[in-house]
Amino acid sequence: MRTTLDLPDGLVEEAREAIGYKSKTDTVVFALQEVIRRKRKDELKDWITKWEWTSGPLEMRAKSRQRVKDPQKPFGVE
Repeated sequence: MRTTLDLPDGLVEEAREAIGYKSKTDTVVFALQEVIRRKRKDELKDWITKWEWTSGPLEMRAKSRQRVKDPQKPFGVE
């Protein structure tokens, strides 16, 4: 999509040099992708912190070892 933007030259040049791209277009595209990536990461962090953990890593490992000890049972069946 072709768009005309009025961006501060100093800001674009500083970002371009920091990222290491040669073109302003690549710099702006990268910056937009980075904003989206950070937003998704923050949303994932919020979702994980709201999750209720019913057991800790030790309990999970113990359950995993119990399943391996009895190969006759299908995986995941208690």
